Amino acid sequence: NLTNFGFTLKTILLSINHLRLLCKLFCDLFRDLNMVFGQIVIGPPGSGKTTYCNGMSQFLSLIGRKVAVVNLDPANDALPYECAVNIEELIKLEVVMSECSLGPNGGLLHCMEYLEKNIDWLEAKLKPLSKDHYFLFDFPGQVELFFNHDSTKNVLTKLTKSLNLRLTAVQLIDSVLCTDPGNYVSALLLSLSTMLHMELPHINVLSKTDLIGNYGKLAFGLDFYTDVQDLSYLQNYLNQDPRSVKYRKLTSELCSVVEDYGLVSFTTLDIQDKESVGELVKLIDKSNGYIFAGIDASVVEYSKISVRQTDWEYNRYPFSY
Repeated sequence: NLTNFGFTLKTILLSINHLRLLCKLFCDLFRDLNMVFGQIVIGPPGSGKTTYCNGMSQFLSLIGRKVAVVNLDPANDALPYECAVNIEELIKLEVVMSECSLGPNGGLLHCMEYLEKNIDWLEAKLKPLSKDHYFLFDFPGQVELFFNHDSTKNVLTKLTKSLNLRLTAVQLIDSVLCTDPGNYVSALLLSLSTMLHMELPHINVLSKTDLIGNYGKLAFGLDFYTDVQDLSYLQNYLNQDPRSVKYRKLTSELCSVVEDYGLVSFTTLDIQDKESVGELVKLIDKSNGYIFAGIDASVVEYSKISVRQTDWEYNRYPFSY
């Protein structure tokens, strides 16, 4: 028994040493490379992207970060936040629609393609800010830009390489979609398609959860919609609706695709609640590596990463709305 205990203790000590070395490697790597961190904020129209950028920039500023909000939506001309970089200085949707005889959707695609061709303009705008700012990129709500069109992905890839950016995609989905099973399945497919196409650390967010009670009663508890673990219950619920009989098999197959990948889950957000915003920021910081950038290379500090209740910078500054 003593021999086994000694062997176990030795194994634990070796594991701690390996963990210490790994932590030091991560910390040194992040410091030496002068990495820049940020979020790209995407989601369908009406999901609350601009409101999110406004609230998130306020929250991050209050906990001590210098934030630069970058508006890359050429149709968004009523910004509630102070914009560090605005795509309308380069191209405007209404001008594109007029000169190229395009509709809103075609115009937005053209704008993103134009931005890709003029990526030097955006890099020049961002480079002075990259030394000490945290970026929030506010994107258009046209979903085609993020699951079957390459310009947006190419822009982000070039920025990641040229500015050493570490980005997390934050996809907002209006929680009202949970009140209708068909809409919820559509949201799952959109989230999965975007995750596969963008190839970035990705967090799906059910926004406006403070208002969900105004939209109608949910068929299941909110945890069912965030965990996305067993969609067979959703299919059974859909089977009770005579309108869905025609698409029953299709819905079943679509749910199977989502479950087979096992990638989609959601976190909830009330942008007016600082605790809700703080929990989301912790998830984002873990996903893009920001959490490694300011810690000491010790096992004690490293172990905090896996602990939910920790005293990071989110709790060191007084803040309120």
